Amino acid sequence: MGQIESFRGKSQYDPDIDPGQQNSACGAVTAYTMIGHLLGACPMTVSDLYRSFGGTPLGLSVRKFIRGASGILGSGWTVQRCSLDDLKDEILAGRPVAAKFDKWFSFRWFGKYSFAYHWVPVVGFSEESGDTLLLVHDNGGRGRPSRIRRASYSRNRTILTFVRMTPDR
Repeated sequence: MGQIESFRGKSQYDPDIDPGQQNSACGAVTAYTMIGHLLGACPMTVSDLYRSFGGTPLGLSVRKFIRGASGILGSGWTVQRCSLDDLKDEILAGRPVAAKFDKWFSFRWFGKYSFAYHWVPVVGFSEESGDTLLLVHDNGGRGRPSRIRRASYSRNRTILTFVRMTPDR
């Protein structure tokens, strides 16, 4: 088990985020909180990240998330997809990992998943009953701050993509 206790979540419905972006700002909020954790502060606002990354009312692709985060972090960092084992290593090293839940574009419309379409920072994990439970900040709701939720990896694995931000050695 591992958890990053010092990670601070943020709601995508906070008043400092453009109201026209809030419903689909989960990718930008995930990048903002992760970059802030890694660098001490994120150099852009969530709304600026949303525009810079190419966010849309339908969400943010993995490719755009990786390209956008790479541009913000610059040289000295690698932003890339990763496996569940890589995610565990990152968490144990104190670095959160982005998770994209996407049943729509993975064509798995009828399953029961923790989220239908959502980016969240993974800040911990535990092993229970043969499954890995992911501890994720849910990026809040209208009038509700982000909170940590548990999501079963095995139940969601077919719609999950993980992205890590790792310093070059």
